Amino acid sequence: MDAAKPILPPLPAAQAPSTSAPNPAAGAQDPSGAHKVAQDFEAFFLAQAMDAMFAGIDSDKLFGAGSGENVYRSLLSQEYAKVAAKSGGVGIADAVQREILRLQEAQKK
Repeated sequence: MDAAKPILPPLPAAQAPSTSAPNPAAGAQDPSGAHKVAQDFEAFFLAQAMDAMFAGIDSDKLFGAGSGENVYRSLLSQEYAKVAAKSGGVGIADAVQREILRLQEAQKK
């Protein structure tokens, strides 16, 4: 196999992954963008809280209790957190959204 020849053809420009770091503030230039960023923050916070909560629960030997269970438990916590944040959450997103909009107004002045 020739080392200079790529194994897979390059992706079209529309499908190529971005090389720049994501900028959460870029999506928060309007109220709907600020709401999305605030909701994502709340989901992240809730996922971290749920991971800490589930850390003290031992795996059930009946269902395998392997290392894969810990990975899937973390993914399940993330999905629970996303659903909780989308359905109103615990109020963190509202406070974060207000703060984002307040800071944006201050920058305009």
